[in-house]
Parts: sequence; C-alpha cells; structure tokens
Amino acid sequence: MKLNELKAIAEYLKRFKYIKRARRVRDNIIELTFNGDISLLFNMKRGCSAIYKTQSNRPPKNYNAPFDTLLHSLISQSEIVDITLPNGDRVLKFHLLSKRHYKSRKISIQFEFTGKNTNTIILSEDGIIIEALRHIDQESSFRVVRPNVKLLELPPPPKKFNSDKLNIDVEKLLEERYLEYERGEIEALRREKLQTISRRIERLHKILESLPDENMLMEESRGYRDSANVILANLYRVKPYDRYLETIDFNGDRVKIELPKGVMVNRIGDHLFNRAKKAEKRAKYIYRERENIETKIDFYSNLHFAIESAKSSYELELLYPKRGKSERRKERIKNCELFWIDGYKVLIGRNSKENREVLKMAKANDIWMHVRGIPSSHLIIKTDKQRLPKDVIAKAGKLCVDFSIKRAGDYEVDYCKRRFVKIQEGSNVEYDKYQTITVRKDGIEMSSSKKAT
Repeated sequence: MKLNELKAIAEYLKRFKYIKRARRVRDNIIELTFNGDISLLFNMKRGCSAIYKTQSNRPPKNYNAPFDTLLHSLISQSEIVDITLPNGDRVLKFHLLSKRHYKSRKISIQFEFTGKNTNTIILSEDGIIIEALRHIDQESSFRVVRPNVKLLELPPPPKKFNSDKLNIDVEKLLEERYLEYERGEIEALRREKLQTISRRIERLHKILESLPDENMLMEESRGYRDSANVILANLYRVKPYDRYLETIDFNGDRVKIELPKGVMVNRIGDHLFNRAKKAEKRAKYIYRERENIETKIDFYSNLHFAIESAKSSYELELLYPKRGKSERRKERIKNCELFWIDGYKVLIGRNSKENREVLKMAKANDIWMHVRGIPSSHLIIKTDKQRLPKDVIAKAGKLCVDFSIKRAGDYEVDYCKRRFVKIQEGSNVEYDKYQTITVRKDGIEMSSSKKAT
C-alpha cells in the first residue's frame, strides 16, 4: 500500500466515532465495522496488503484463536480517540477507548502494511503487546512480536511523506482496490482448482482405460479353472516348496503352471476356483464399474465447467473448498463428495450408487435435494435438527444444478426432509411435502415458491 493513499484513508477514517465490530473474516483479512454500519476490510497478507470497501455478503469463518477473542472483547464497541501514522510510515494506528470492561481502558490496534513484516498488533496504553495476528521470534527479526513484550518502533521510512498528495477520492480508491483484489483472487483460485479437477479427471480416464473387457475376464476365469483342474489331477506331485508345476494338460500339451504363494498344497485348487469365480463375476458386472467411473467423470466435468463459469472467489471456494490436513483427517467420506456451506455439511452423490449411499447416510430431518425432471445428483444438507437459512438452501440448490448440468438455463430444484423421500428401484425415489426453488445456471438464484403436496 502506498504511503500517500494510507494517509488519505487515515483522514477519511477520522469521521467515525467508534468501532462497532471487529472480527477476522478470512485467514489474513480483518473487518472493522464503524458507526453507520460502514465496514472496511483490512487485508494483511504479506506482499499484497491493502484496505477495501465492498458490499460482499460473504459469510465469515469462525476463528477462535486468542487474537480473535481479544479482537472481539477489546476492539469491538470501542471509541475512536485518534488515528495516526507513527513515524509517517505505512502503519495505521487506531487509538481507542475500550468500554467492554467494568472501567474504560486505553488501548490501540495498529495495522502495519510493511511488506514481509505486515501484521496487526493490539497494544496496551504503554506499548506492551497484548496480542498479534502473527507472532515473530528474535531469530526471524530484530523486532519481537509476542504478548507481554514491549513493541519496538519501526525505523523511519527512507523518504519523507509529501503531504501535498492527498487529493484522493478515498471511497473510489477503496472500492477499486477490492475489485483488483477480487480479480486476482478469482484467477488464482480458478487456476488452482481447475488444475486439481483436471488431474482427478485424468486419473479417472486412466482407470477407465485400464479396465479389462468382458471377454478378457472370461478368458482369465477359464484359465484359472483349467489350471485348478490340472493341479488337482497332479496334486500328489506338488511339494510344499515348489513354485511351478510342469506337466501335461488334458489336451496333451506340456504346461508350466505358477503355483500361488502362501497357499497350502491341499488348498491350491480351491484358491484357483475362487479366483475363477471372481473373474467370472467381475466379467458379468464390469459394465457397472465402467458406468460408475464414467458418471464420476461427468460429475467432475460439470464441476470443471462450473468453476470456469464462477464469477467470485466465494463462489469458487463454495464449489471446491480447500480444507486443511486436520479437516481432511476428520472428514473421509468415500461414497460421496463433501462440501460445507456456511458451516452446514453437504453430501452429494456422484453417480447412482453414491446417490443411494447419501440417502442411507441422511437422517430424517436432513434436507434432500434433486433437480426436477432431469437425472441429477442427490444432495443432502445435514441439519442437526436446525432450521436452515434461506441462503443455504439457495446455495445448495446451485451446487445441485452445477454438478448435474452443463447447459445454461433456469432449472427447478425440489427439496424436502429426508423422511419424506422413499427409495424405489436403484436411486429412483418418490417424495412428498416438498418445496421448489428455481436456479439459474449462471449462478444467480431466482424466485422461491411452495409446491402443493
């Protein structure tokens, strides 16, 4: 962030009397809401820190770190005493009077837009660090940032600030900075997620190409049976340590049969007959394996198309959320795709088999969704008996359409409680007491209307 822009923003912020709410809404983004319900986003990501103003209604993540607790308890509902730029540097410091305790307390919060040392620090009246967004050790910098440590001042900037360059439309600047940030976020996220989905589709294509056909499996089954019969006829010749059996088969041809490892001699025949049965059974149902993989490819192709069409970073994260390692360990669901919408768990079947699985996993009060009149993924919203907000229903309906259909247009999505869905043959269902929302494929939710039961 440029120093002259920060100076202009500091002057602009002096019109506000108090900070109504302070919270972290993304990993590196802090939202301050001032009197008059004016909110600004402070992006404290190293290398691209900035301040934005936007009407985005993106729901915040839930952060419970000590920094977030103190941000709420000390900064929210605090009176603004002054706003300064210490040493004329790229540091925006709010001098506050916190009134959340039994008596008023002077504190400050400073946003440091200083390149690799970008940080947000809450300070006591005498400059002692209360908490910070990032802790910095002595090994990393001359300036230690830890609770209960006196914060050293940054060295003065090499250039003196020119106060003549303050003719800036701050409102326009803040909005333009957000648009620039959002464009960059969208393209970076889109590129990352498309690469991930493309790799997944490529793996599925390789699995599909490697599947044996029915004739090959039947030939394999006959081979196991023939070998089993020859071995049984010559079982008296097989020693426990033999690796091969060389003999004459029933057609008078000399054969060399590899004996299975770790199988007792008197069980070799049963072992090979079992393998023959498995190969024969797989030959009978290999078409199901193929259909299962093909429908997963279609599912991820629809997801790929939806990501290409997404218009915001929030929409991209909704379509393909990124989870940390701890979350991945906790949530391992093989029989469907797992998503989160504003804290609600969403399960989506990628094919007919998985559609049946998600129906089985759902509880009576969970919400079931399906695109009307079109073969589509079945979607379950886990409610834990809570009443779902309308925007969660709308976003889930969009997911249901995005994962089922590529063609643009308006689609009706029916939804009801799982208790009113009756499974018929395969993944076909009958359902009752449902409602309908209309979803536009380009991502804009349309009207909502109740259907007759």
